[in-house]
Amino acid sequence: MSKNLISVVDDDASVLRTTTLLIESLGFRAAGFESAELFLNSGQLHETSCLIVDVRMPGMSGLQLQSHLAGLGCKIPIIFITAYDDTISRQRALQAGAVAFLGKPFTGETLLQTIHSALRGQLGVRKNLISLVDDDESIRRTTTLLIKSFGFHATAFESAESFLKSGQLHETSCLIIDIQMPDMNGLQLQSHLAAAGYKIPIIFITAHDNKESRQQALQAGAVAFLGKPFSDELLLQIIRAALRQDDGTAMAK
Repeated sequence: MSKNLISVVDDDASVLRTTTLLIESLGFRAAGFESAELFLNSGQLHETSCLIVDVRMPGMSGLQLQSHLAGLGCKIPIIFITAYDDTISRQRALQAGAVAFLGKPFTGETLLQTIHSALRGQLGVRKNLISLVDDDESIRRTTTLLIKSFGFHATAFESAESFLKSGQLHETSCLIIDIQMPDMNGLQLQSHLAAAGYKIPIIFITAHDNKESRQQALQAGAVAFLGKPFSDELLLQIIRAALRQDDGTAMAK
């Protein structure tokens, strides 16, 4: 994989240095640029297999660079990194096709997984649709944005019934469900899907963790049972485990 050149654009010299060293330690070639303008004027634009860009920079910002590259017809997979994560920037970047939107600091493992995903062709993991069912609108919004920032397709539903009636039931590779919901709850949805013969990996999330619900969910084959709030890194690890799952093993977290 050393043939892949990963270019990093960040005006912070320390971040630029540590990120390029990290990328090289992962087995890739790396090139660092302190501005979007320097990257665009370099001979490495057309050699770059994946671009890691800071959002806020003097001159041309990361989002402006993304727009400029799109205007040129350049389809380099882009990973945004930022110390100033905000919903508007995140939405704009992802809607324009960014692979991921990572908050600083990020782990080497997270960066490696994201780069691998990007190199699988405008994000090979995007064939995986992660569906979220939660009656809390704020949880749906923030969790969907988080899942998209990992590089996955994501869709959200306010009830089990709306999910079951959607055309995305058959496309879903992993299902994240709240436990307590009006009408059909999360455990009832799990039971319904099992009875219908669906084997979608299920991750439960809840603000009201109790031993009985946890046992019932895991015994019925759930991948994990997470108490709200949970960390971004933990959710990413569990989604990836769910997508690799082929032996029915549940993870209790």
